Amino acid sequence: MAKVKQQNLQSLKSKKQRKEQSHLHFAMTSKNYLIIGIGIALIILGYFFMSENSVSGFLPTTLAPVLLITGYCIVVPIGILYNDKGESAVTTEEVKSEVKPNVSSKTSSNVQSV
Repeated sequence: MAKVKQQNLQSLKSKKQRKEQSHLHFAMTSKNYLIIGIGIALIILGYFFMSENSVSGFLPTTLAPVLLITGYCIVVPIGILYNDKGESAVTTEEVKSEVKPNVSSKTSSNVQSV
């Protein structure tokens, strides 16, 4: 009985370790780097437009801040988070199902109701 429990525990641990190792892997593809590069180009272009000496022009007052916000807040985070492999993240149900211990019917018969 103890050997069976120990084997079940070891199999659960090995499954958990395999699952953790497969989801700890974070690989950025060339598409990620391309999107991040576009974001950096937008940021550089925004700073270039902002460096003009004119204070009342369209480029330094309107277009430059829009390019900077777009580059920093939209394009670069999309480049970091983009996943073209179609893999989904681990859901809480998957984690809960692996954490639940294997309880046999014999242990539940030992519990006395009051």
